[in-house]
Amino acid sequence: MQINLLSSHHSLLHQFVAELRDLQVQKDRMRFRKNIERIGQIMAYEVSRQLPWKEQIIQTPLGSHTSQVLAEQPVLATILRAGLSMHQGVLDYFDKADCAFISAYRKHHDDHSFEIVVEYLASPDIDKRILLLIDPMLATGQSIELTYQALLKRGIPKELHVLSLIASKAGVTYLQEKLPNATLWIADMDDALNDDGYIIPGLGDAGDLSYGEKL
Repeated sequence: MQINLLSSHHSLLHQFVAELRDLQVQKDRMRFRKNIERIGQIMAYEVSRQLPWKEQIIQTPLGSHTSQVLAEQPVLATILRAGLSMHQGVLDYFDKADCAFISAYRKHHDDHSFEIVVEYLASPDIDKRILLLIDPMLATGQSIELTYQALLKRGIPKELHVLSLIASKAGVTYLQEKLPNATLWIADMDDALNDDGYIIPGLGDAGDLSYGEKL
Protein backbone atom coordinates (compact mmCIF):
# COMPACT_ATOMS: atom_id res chain seq x y z
CA MET A 1 0.00 0.00 0.00
CA GLN A 2 1.21 3.49 -0.87
CA ILE A 3 0.54 5.90 2.01
CA ASN A 4 0.49 9.66 1.40
CA LEU A 5 0.48 11.65 4.65
CA LEU A 6 -0.21 15.18 3.47
CA SER A 7 0.61 16.76 6.84
CA SER A 8 4.25 15.76 6.35
CA HIS A 9 4.69 19.01 4.36
CA HIS A 10 3.66 22.48 5.47
CA SER A 11 0.61 23.87 3.69
CA LEU A 12 -2.77 25.45 4.42
CA LEU A 13 -3.97 21.92 5.10
CA HIS A 14 -2.47 22.25 8.60
CA GLN A 15 -4.63 25.30 9.32
CA PHE A 16 -7.84 23.61 8.18
CA VAL A 17 -7.15 20.44 10.19
CA ALA A 18 -6.27 22.48 13.29
CA GLU A 19 -9.59 24.31 13.07
CA LEU A 20 -11.48 21.02 12.65
CA ARG A 21 -9.97 19.77 15.91
CA ASP A 22 -10.57 23.00 17.86
CA LEU A 23 -13.50 22.83 20.31
CA GLN A 24 -14.21 26.53 19.92
CA VAL A 25 -14.16 26.53 16.12
CA GLN A 26 -16.35 23.41 16.07
CA LYS A 27 -19.22 25.50 17.45
CA ASP A 28 -19.52 27.08 14.00
CA ARG A 29 -21.07 24.18 12.08
CA MET A 30 -20.86 25.91 8.71
CA ARG A 31 -17.15 26.61 9.14
CA PHE A 32 -16.59 22.98 10.18
CA ARG A 33 -18.23 21.72 7.00
CA LYS A 34 -16.36 24.27 4.87
CA ASN A 35 -12.99 23.20 6.24
CA ILE A 36 -13.77 19.57 5.43
CA GLU A 37 -14.76 20.66 1.92
CA ARG A 38 -11.49 22.59 1.53
CA ILE A 39 -9.47 19.55 2.58
CA GLY A 40 -11.39 17.52 0.02
CA GLN A 41 -10.33 19.99 -2.65
CA ILE A 42 -6.68 19.79 -1.58
CA MET A 43 -6.82 15.99 -1.63
CA ALA A 44 -8.43 15.97 -5.08
CA TYR A 45 -5.54 18.07 -6.40
CA GLU A 46 -2.95 15.77 -4.81
CA VAL A 47 -4.65 12.62 -6.12
CA SER A 48 -4.88 14.12 -9.61
CA ARG A 49 -1.10 14.18 -9.83
CA GLN A 50 -1.07 10.36 -9.84
CA LEU A 51 -3.92 9.80 -12.30
CA PRO A 52 -3.44 9.08 -16.02
CA TRP A 53 -3.33 12.07 -18.39
CA LYS A 54 -3.48 12.44 -22.16
CA GLU A 55 -2.78 15.08 -24.78
CA GLN A 56 -5.70 16.86 -26.39
CA ILE A 57 -5.77 19.51 -29.10
CA ILE A 58 -7.61 22.56 -27.77
CA GLN A 59 -8.88 25.18 -30.19
CA THR A 60 -8.41 28.74 -28.93
CA PRO A 61 -9.73 31.96 -30.55
CA LEU A 62 -6.27 32.47 -32.10
CA GLY A 63 -5.13 28.97 -32.91
CA SER A 64 -4.72 25.54 -31.34
CA HIS A 65 -2.80 24.22 -28.35
CA THR A 66 -1.77 20.72 -27.29
CA SER A 67 -2.93 20.49 -23.69
CA GLN A 68 -2.83 17.86 -20.97
CA VAL A 69 -6.25 16.66 -19.76
CA LEU A 70 -7.38 13.80 -17.53
CA ALA A 71 -7.49 10.55 -19.47
CA GLU A 72 -10.62 9.57 -17.52
CA GLN A 73 -12.76 10.77 -14.65
CA PRO A 74 -12.72 8.72 -11.43
CA VAL A 75 -15.75 7.39 -9.57
CA LEU A 76 -16.23 9.12 -6.21
CA ALA A 77 -17.65 6.74 -3.58
CA THR A 78 -18.61 8.40 -0.31
CA ILE A 79 -19.72 6.94 3.02
CA LEU A 80 -22.80 8.70 4.40
CA ARG A 81 -23.31 11.01 6.19
CA ALA A 82 -20.02 12.36 7.51
CA GLY A 83 -18.43 12.19 4.07
CA LEU A 84 -20.82 14.57 2.33
CA SER A 85 -18.82 17.77 2.82
CA MET A 86 -15.59 16.06 1.82
CA HIS A 87 -17.36 14.55 -1.19
CA GLN A 88 -18.37 18.03 -2.34
CA GLY A 89 -14.78 19.25 -2.09
CA VAL A 90 -13.48 16.37 -4.20
CA LEU A 91 -16.35 16.78 -6.66
CA ASP A 92 -15.50 20.48 -7.05
CA TYR A 93 -12.28 19.37 -8.76
CA PHE A 94 -13.43 16.14 -10.45
CA ASP A 95 -16.60 17.88 -11.60
CA LYS A 96 -17.49 15.36 -14.30
CA ALA A 97 -17.07 12.32 -12.07
CA ASP A 98 -19.68 9.64 -11.51
CA CYS A 99 -20.64 9.26 -7.85
CA ALA A 100 -21.56 6.42 -5.51
CA PHE A 101 -23.07 6.70 -2.02
CA ILE A 102 -22.98 4.07 0.70
CA SER A 103 -24.37 3.95 4.23
CA ALA A 104 -22.06 2.33 6.77
CA TYR A 105 -22.66 2.78 10.47
CA ARG A 106 -21.68 1.28 13.79
CA LYS A 107 -24.31 -0.90 15.46
CA HIS A 108 -23.38 -0.88 19.14
CA HIS A 109 -24.06 -3.72 21.56
CA ASP A 110 -24.62 -3.71 25.33
CA ASP A 111 -21.09 -4.98 25.96
CA HIS A 112 -19.70 -1.84 24.17
CA SER A 113 -18.65 -3.87 21.14
CA PHE A 114 -19.94 -2.89 17.70
CA GLU A 115 -20.30 -4.16 14.18
CA ILE A 116 -20.29 -2.22 10.91
CA VAL A 117 -23.59 -2.40 9.05
CA VAL A 118 -23.81 -1.49 5.34
CA GLU A 119 -27.47 -0.99 4.32
CA TYR A 120 -27.60 1.33 1.31
CA LEU A 121 -25.63 1.36 -1.92
CA ALA A 122 -26.20 3.56 -4.96
CA SER A 123 -23.34 3.17 -7.41
CA PRO A 124 -22.53 3.23 -11.12
CA ASP A 125 -20.53 0.49 -12.78
CA ILE A 126 -16.99 0.69 -11.36
CA ASP A 127 -15.45 -2.17 -13.33
CA LYS A 128 -11.96 -1.29 -14.61
CA ARG A 129 -12.38 2.30 -13.43
CA ILE A 130 -10.48 4.49 -10.94
CA LEU A 131 -12.29 4.52 -7.61
CA LEU A 132 -11.87 7.19 -4.92
CA LEU A 133 -13.34 5.97 -1.62
CA ILE A 134 -14.05 8.90 0.71
CA ASP A 135 -14.47 8.59 4.50
CA PRO A 136 -13.34 11.44 6.80
CA MET A 137 -12.37 9.31 9.80
CA LEU A 138 -10.25 6.19 9.36
CA ALA A 139 -10.56 4.70 12.85
CA THR A 140 -10.54 0.89 12.89
CA GLY A 141 -10.62 0.66 9.08
CA GLN A 142 -13.55 -1.77 9.12
CA SER A 143 -16.04 0.68 7.56
CA ILE A 144 -13.76 1.29 4.59
CA GLU A 145 -13.06 -2.41 4.08
CA LEU A 146 -16.74 -3.43 4.22
CA THR A 147 -17.77 -0.51 2.02
CA TYR A 148 -15.24 -1.57 -0.59
CA GLN A 149 -16.51 -5.15 -0.43
CA ALA A 150 -20.06 -3.87 -1.02
CA LEU A 151 -18.90 -1.78 -3.99
CA LEU A 152 -17.40 -4.87 -5.63
CA LYS A 153 -20.99 -5.83 -6.52
CA ARG A 154 -20.68 -3.09 -9.15
CA GLY A 155 -17.37 -4.31 -10.61
CA ILE A 156 -13.67 -4.47 -9.84
CA PRO A 157 -11.85 -1.12 -10.12
CA LYS A 158 -8.43 -0.94 -11.70
CA GLU A 159 -7.24 1.55 -9.06
CA LEU A 160 -8.41 2.23 -5.51
CA HIS A 161 -7.62 5.47 -3.67
CA VAL A 162 -8.84 5.92 -0.08
CA LEU A 163 -9.19 9.53 1.14
CA SER A 164 -9.49 10.32 4.87
CA LEU A 165 -9.09 13.46 6.98
CA ILE A 166 -7.71 11.80 10.09
CA ALA A 167 -6.53 8.22 10.47
CA SER A 168 -5.38 6.13 13.39
CA LYS A 169 -2.19 4.12 13.10
CA ALA A 170 -4.20 0.97 13.88
CA GLY A 171 -6.64 1.73 11.08
CA VAL A 172 -3.84 2.26 8.59
CA THR A 173 -2.24 -1.05 9.63
CA TYR A 174 -5.59 -2.80 9.20
CA LEU A 175 -6.06 -1.45 5.67
CA GLN A 176 -2.50 -2.35 4.75
CA GLU A 177 -3.50 -5.95 5.42
CA LYS A 178 -7.02 -5.88 3.97
CA LEU A 179 -6.51 -3.55 0.96
CA PRO A 180 -2.80 -3.89 0.12
CA ASN A 181 -3.20 -2.56 -3.43
CA ALA A 182 -4.93 0.66 -2.41
CA THR A 183 -3.33 4.11 -2.31
CA LEU A 184 -4.10 5.90 0.96
CA TRP A 185 -4.37 9.69 1.25
CA ILE A 186 -4.48 11.11 4.80
CA ALA A 187 -4.58 14.72 5.96
CA ASP A 188 -3.27 13.81 9.44
CA MET A 189 -2.63 10.71 11.56
CA ASP A 190 -3.15 10.09 15.29
CA ASP A 191 -1.59 7.42 17.47
CA ALA A 192 -4.44 5.80 19.35
CA LEU A 193 -8.01 4.51 19.51
CA ASN A 194 -10.04 4.50 22.72
CA ASP A 195 -12.00 1.49 24.02
CA ASP A 196 -14.99 2.47 21.85
CA GLY A 197 -12.90 2.54 18.67
CA TYR A 198 -12.75 6.34 18.29
CA ILE A 199 -9.58 8.18 17.25
CA ILE A 200 -7.64 9.91 20.04
CA PRO A 201 -7.22 12.89 20.07
CA GLY A 202 -9.14 13.00 16.77
CA LEU A 203 -11.85 15.64 16.51
CA GLY A 204 -15.05 13.98 17.71
CA ASP A 205 -17.92 12.72 15.56
CA ALA A 206 -17.52 14.37 12.16
CA GLY A 207 -21.10 13.60 11.15
CA ASP A 208 -22.63 15.07 14.31
CA LEU A 209 -20.41 18.16 14.13
CA SER A 210 -21.41 18.70 10.50
CA TYR A 211 -25.12 18.00 10.64
CA GLY A 212 -26.26 17.69 14.26
CA GLU A 213 -26.47 14.85 16.76
CA LYS A 214 -28.35 11.71 15.73
CA LEU A 215 -30.64 9.65 17.93
